[in-house]
Amino acid sequence: MIDDGSPDGTADVVEELGKSDPHIMVLRRAAKLGLGLAYIDGYQRMIAKGYEAFLCMDADFSHDPVALPKIVEALEDNDLVIGSRYIPGGSTPDWKFYRRLLSRCGNFTVRLLLSVPMHDNTTGYRGYRRDALLKLDFDDIKLTGYGFMIETAYRSYLNGFRIKEIPITFVDRRVGKSKMSGSIIKEALLYVVQLRLQHMKKQLTGKKQPASK
Repeated sequence: MIDDGSPDGTADVVEELGKSDPHIMVLRRAAKLGLGLAYIDGYQRMIAKGYEAFLCMDADFSHDPVALPKIVEALEDNDLVIGSRYIPGGSTPDWKFYRRLLSRCGNFTVRLLLSVPMHDNTTGYRGYRRDALLKLDFDDIKLTGYGFMIETAYRSYLNGFRIKEIPITFVDRRVGKSKMSGSIIKEALLYVVQLRLQHMKKQLTGKKQPASK
């Protein structure tokens, strides 16, 4: 578990459980440094410990653990497994209309501008194989908010990862408030637009290159 100074006491409970189970660990961070950096810290800690598979999920009951065995099974033949809300069988049953619209429009924009096949590029419910995760250059990752999910999904696609989506039911959190904000949305949107413009620039530059003799 990764804790960014949460005041709800969850880290204390998990840490207590870890006293009797060495597989349960808590990575405490002194301050909220961003979702992306929390993931990177967790990945690096697990890589150092030699784990072969990495499963990521929210700890607020939004991600149903029932999907975990399916993700593990799919990792046998894939590098990245995404728990998707937007393929047949996936759903967000108790989301309000504006939140569902925002998420769907965001993912549609990502698919359209970045030309990726994945339907859910913003979900945090994922599984990675170790050898694939090692190919992601953490030092070069720019986004620290929820756009981190988009960036890592896109980099995975560019790296030629074998990617599979499995349907999940994403329920609204039981306690607490969402950390989604206007600045986070703006960060992610600007990133997607910048990538699209860079891609268009490369295409135009390539067309202007004289044919070699």
